[in-house]
Amino acid sequence: MTSPLFRTKNVEQSLLDTEEPEHALKKSLSALDLTVFGVGVIIGTGIFVLTGTVAKNNAGPAVALAFLVAGVVCALAALCYAEFASTVPVAGSAYTFSYASLGELPAWIIGWDLVLEFALGTAVVAVGWSGYIHSLLDNAGWRLPAALGTRDGAEGFGFDVLAAALVLVLTGILVLGMKLSARVTSIVVAIKVTVVLVVIIAGAFFITADNYVPFVPPAQPVPAGDNLAAPLIQLMFGWAPANFGVMGIFTAASVVFFAFIGFDIVATAAEETRNPQRDMPRGILGSLFICTVLYVAVSLVVTGMQKYTQLSVDAPLADAFKATGHPWFAGFISFGAAVGLTVVCMILLLGQTRVFFAMSRDGLLPRFFSRVHPRFKTPHRPTILLGVVIAVLAGFTPLSELAALVNIGTLFAFVVVAISVIILRRTRPDLHRAFRAPLVPFLPILSIAASLWLMLNLPAETWLRFAVWMALGFVVYFLYGRNHSRLSEARKADVRTP
Repeated sequence: MTSPLFRTKNVEQSLLDTEEPEHALKKSLSALDLTVFGVGVIIGTGIFVLTGTVAKNNAGPAVALAFLVAGVVCALAALCYAEFASTVPVAGSAYTFSYASLGELPAWIIGWDLVLEFALGTAVVAVGWSGYIHSLLDNAGWRLPAALGTRDGAEGFGFDVLAAALVLVLTGILVLGMKLSARVTSIVVAIKVTVVLVVIIAGAFFITADNYVPFVPPAQPVPAGDNLAAPLIQLMFGWAPANFGVMGIFTAASVVFFAFIGFDIVATAAEETRNPQRDMPRGILGSLFICTVLYVAVSLVVTGMQKYTQLSVDAPLADAFKATGHPWFAGFISFGAAVGLTVVCMILLLGQTRVFFAMSRDGLLPRFFSRVHPRFKTPHRPTILLGVVIAVLAGFTPLSELAALVNIGTLFAFVVVAISVIILRRTRPDLHRAFRAPLVPFLPILSIAASLWLMLNLPAETWLRFAVWMALGFVVYFLYGRNHSRLSEARKADVRTP
């Protein structure tokens, strides 16, 4: 007899749940909308900051190859997501996928993980957006009181009013409907991509070929760390990565990988897509391809404009333009980053609410949160609750040290989805799969190995914090979710039936 902890929710039941009037989301998204969502959330400050930082510290001009390697790793996971999202077009992404293949407890674990990932991600991005707006206001001669500024490095009482206000405004937009959210996202992404393209095209005129020599700088060993701030792989095996050289490219890839985080959020909107079997793979893979091309192009421009050893860490792309005698581009880049982060924050909040909604509809969280708005057909209750909580979190908490939790949560989700693809191929070969990931089980196994490798390169303290959050999740599940899940209630009803 199967353990109740690993009871699965079959795909057919998941699809039936999406048709219940009180719990049904409105289908309004197209492949273009999904691609825009993907591009909108992937392209953030990473394209303006991380490119030059990693070039200076880890890979030199070969950072372009590091982005290519990271893009391939993400593509492995994206193929698994595309198969699942087109086969099981239900809100919840990795949570829903694991419920259909691994069972209830693993599904709860990944759902709990995604709640942390998206909540912290939204708050971190909101704080980052606030920083850019403060910078732009300072340039205009306007300055908010210190008590209303960013919390990072602040002393005494303070509340980041801009970060909190952004989250609350975006919460209202999400409550009003997905199509409105998609329109706002399309406008903002168009502005952001235009800024990126202008930077690439303008920067190409200032490239000096000598800055690319050597393209792969000589390797420099890095001493191993011995505290919780060191990567887990160092503490386990005493191994330390190398900077520069061929191994430096892979070290850089483990860093720039996090600039790609976000394409998985497209899968959370599967239930609100008009033709998910066709459009989900296009949205997931299309957005990842576009962003990989843009990242590689930006990295080639910044390392060609200025020697990698001279790049700044804080604002490498903006400072590269200053070094070539074009300082006004710095303000232009800050404007692009601020606009871009607006939509990143909104899509992260969107993913968070859809996972919470799916868990509530299954009874693992109170069913109160799974009723949609009678007019807008959006999950307004979890959207408002989470929006307020995240606004307070962003306003009061310096989140820079917690940002790494977003990374480990995403990689953990990648591993679970890859495992789920293998299992569902074996247990449900009869399912219609509009999109099939190639080379199963080899491709998912490769995706698992690549994700685990990047997880091992995260600091040990990140693993410790992640373990604490997971332990809290186990407590919540056994105190509430286990007994209130709809599968549990159905099993009890079967037992009572004579």
